[in-house]
Amino acid sequence: MKKIIVVLPTALLIVVLLSLNISKPEIRPFKNHKLYPYGVSGNYAGAPGEANCTYCHMGNTQSGATVNSLTLSSNGLPITTYVPDSSYTVLLTMDPNPSTRGFQAVALTSSNSVAGTFTSIPTAVGSSVQILTNRATHTDCSNMTPWSWIWTAPSTNVGTVTFYVSTLNSDGSGTTSGDIVYLSQYLINASSADLVENSRDKYNFSAGYSSNQNAVVMNFNSLIVGEMYFNLVDLSGRSVFTYRMGNSKIGKNSEKIVLPDDIKNGVYVVNMFVHNNVMEQKVMIQK
Repeated sequence: MKKIIVVLPTALLIVVLLSLNISKPEIRPFKNHKLYPYGVSGNYAGAPGEANCTYCHMGNTQSGATVNSLTLSSNGLPITTYVPDSSYTVLLTMDPNPSTRGFQAVALTSSNSVAGTFTSIPTAVGSSVQILTNRATHTDCSNMTPWSWIWTAPSTNVGTVTFYVSTLNSDGSGTTSGDIVYLSQYLINASSADLVENSRDKYNFSAGYSSNQNAVVMNFNSLIVGEMYFNLVDLSGRSVFTYRMGNSKIGKNSEKIVLPDDIKNGVYVVNMFVHNNVMEQKVMIQK
């Protein structure tokens, strides 16, 4: 059987194609929790006038007051005020324990301009952090925390600095359903040389190490009922163990924190937080 080949003129071929109403596929923006598995550049920390993690995840936003915790320290000691042009270790933790986590953080002045600079710590404990466009963000989708990096304060006193944090609790399902984004803010003011608090005098705070129990035992007085947070820091400023505790009671408190077996002997700094009240003391761990 002979095949019949029909050759259409170019003009006629164009008319035929148009009559078939063939069009290009419609390109629509979409949001997927795997768009930025290795961190995200851009403004997604939940600061004034910008987006947060829901830009990609389409999850619900909630207050991070009881989920996120951000602390700053210098030489292993927590700080509540900053000295211009000084560098501090930033520690960000997140509860509860989702399948995967992510975050972005930025430090801004009261006029919403970037305050100081962020620098990554390659050897930081927990998930690695990278700095993109003056913002700290995760480098992988994992469930590891804490996240830690360095903040160098502005070279001059710029008044109150606010750290804006957007964290992601993802269920790892491959879809955006079930994802939750937590937003929180942390304020720090400029310091003067004589603005120093002695926590042992103010709270009658004491901390010691019990080798028999491999635990840090603490005693202190509290004027409020507030959530307690324990942070053990080595002398390089690196957090080696964190633990979110229950609420304190008004008056005398006695607490014991059992440490992981892999913590090595040496001198450490115990950071104890009750709400916004900070207590600290060095301890010697000798098993």
